[in-house]
Amino acid sequence: MTEQPRSIQLTDPRALRAYAHPTRMTLVGLLRREGPFTATRAAELTGESVASCSYHLRMLAKYGLVEQAQGGKGREKPWQATARFTEWPDHSDDVAVAQAADALNVAAAEVYFERIVRAMEHRHTLPREWQEAERFGDTLLHLTPEELTTLGERMAELLRPYEEREADPARRPEGAQPVAIVHLAFVDRLPPAGGEG
Repeated sequence: MTEQPRSIQLTDPRALRAYAHPTRMTLVGLLRREGPFTATRAAELTGESVASCSYHLRMLAKYGLVEQAQGGKGREKPWQATARFTEWPDHSDDVAVAQAADALNVAAAEVYFERIVRAMEHRHTLPREWQEAERFGDTLLHLTPEELTTLGERMAELLRPYEEREADPARRPEGAQPVAIVHLAFVDRLPPAGGEG
């Protein structure tokens, strides 16, 4: 069995627009976490119909985000993610790529927000140690573009040693749970409290 690539790069505006759909992002995430699985299992996990999941999986396959896995027949053929992460341009001089990437960023933020809200609504059901370990907050820093880039790179370096556990459950210590770490850093355009501007 060949090792799954770390990431897939989306640069085609059509691929970016195709991925900017909450069901498709959810399916790719579930395949990375729970896969491989069939369209029938995808429907059970998402609450969508089998036909809808089958359609979305085929669209994802068209742009290389998922592929059919070994085993099964017809509708019961399993699907798998082609990489552990999906990346797309932070900037492009091509207007079509830039607009599609911006739309994908907005769609991803909406999916993150929905997942965060769901986690907050149910966190009281977690054991106390997990409630105390979770992080929720923000920090306002005054940075240059170079400093923000360096900070992002250092955060990625901190997380990288834990990534191999995703592909190899034997490397997960006892008691480990899937933890979503969302990276957001943006120029804050809100006026300061007191209403300057």
